[in-house]
Amino acid sequence: MPRNSDLGLPAGEYAFREMYCDERGCDCRRVFCNIMSRQREEADAVIAWGWENVEFYAKWFKYGIRADAIELKGTALSPGSPVTKLAPALLEVVRNVLVKDPENVERIKCHYKMFKAKVDQSRILRRTAD
Repeated sequence: MPRNSDLGLPAGEYAFREMYCDERGCDCRRVFCNIMSRQREEADAVIAWGWENVEFYAKWFKYGIRADAIELKGTALSPGSPVTKLAPALLEVVRNVLVKDPENVERIKCHYKMFKAKVDQSRILRRTAD
C-alpha cells in the first residue's frame, strides 16, 4: 500500500487540469481545477478558485449578495462536481500549495486572460460571419 504524504494523499501522480468559464462577456476571474489521480483516471475533485476580493465578486455578481460573493472568492469544492474521499486533501493542496505559489498564481491568471481573449475573439468572428 502506498505511503500517505504529509498532505494526506496516497503516493502517486495527480493531474491538475485548468478549466475556465467560456461564457461570452463574463469576467468572473475564477478557475476550476479538475484533479484526477493516475490510478483512477477519473476526476477525484473539481476545485474552484476565485482570486479577487469579496468586493469584486459582490459587484460582479448581479445581485451583489455578500454571502454569495464570499463563496465565489477563494477555494472550494465545486458543487455538483465529482468528489471522492481524496477531495478534502486535494482541496488543502490547492489552498496551501498551489494558490500560495506566486508563479503558479500568475500562470493561472495569464491562462485565464488568454482563454477569455479567445472566447471574445470567437464572438467577434461569429458576428462578422452573420
